[in-house]
Formats: sequence, structure tokens, C-alpha cells
Amino acid sequence: MSDTGVVRGSASYEMVSGDIAKVRDFVREFLTGAQTVHGWAVSARAMDAARLVASELATNVCKYAPGPCLVDLETDGTTLSIVMWDSGAVLPVASDADPTRIGQHGLELVLMVCQSLEVRRETVGKSLRARVTLSGNSDTSSDRTAE
Repeated sequence: MSDTGVVRGSASYEMVSGDIAKVRDFVREFLTGAQTVHGWAVSARAMDAARLVASELATNVCKYAPGPCLVDLETDGTTLSIVMWDSGAVLPVASDADPTRIGQHGLELVLMVCQSLEVRRETVGKSLRARVTLSGNSDTSSDRTAE
């Protein structure tokens, strides 16, 4: 069974204690709904990758852009787009690989599991758009752009 079209969902968070887990749950519930209602296939790998990406982006908001954020999800059944909007002015940059570094590997992980990551300055703050392939395909060749 397959459905055509696009499904969207949005949620806002104050990014206080427990909200990172709520963001992960929002992604899981959204993708589970896409599977149930539209019959779209979401591999276990894609579910895990999407939840990891959302968690890492939310963690960055908590650490570097305290305050409210908006999470927009969109899928056409093939790719999930996760957009995290926050009020922080500083654009994130992945650190060079360093296996001895403790912490600050979140953006590196995001780049490894995403199809693409876009970072944009907005009128207020910034947005990060990550795309995750929903099939079992493990091709994570990335198209990374920053504006």
C-alpha cells in the first residue's frame, strides 16, 4: 500500500528539562503515523537516524541557543525533512574528527546519518534542515550547505 502526497507536522518546545526526549518522541510518533496512515515504509535504521538527528539538533539548541524552538517535520514517504528553528545567532560548525575529544560529536553524527544538512541564518536566529532517507538504504552521501 502506498499513498502519494506530503505529510507535515510541527511542534514547539521551550527546551527545558525533558524537551529533548519530547522532540525524539515527536519524530517517532510522526513517522509511526506515516507508516500506519499512509502505508509508507520506514526502516528501523531510518527511524533511529531520524530520532538521533532530532535529538542532536535539540541538544544544540539547549546548549547554544537557550529558549524556544520550533520543529517542522515533512515527508513524502521517501525522505524525512527535519527543520529545527531557534533564536541563536551562531551557526553550528562540525569539529574536525578527533577520536580523543570528549563530547561535541553531535553535528559529526548528524552529518554521518543524513542525506543532507542545510544551515541558514534567518531574520531571527537560524534554521537547520536535515534530510533522512526512510528506506533501508544506508547511502548517506551528504550534500551539506550553509548560507
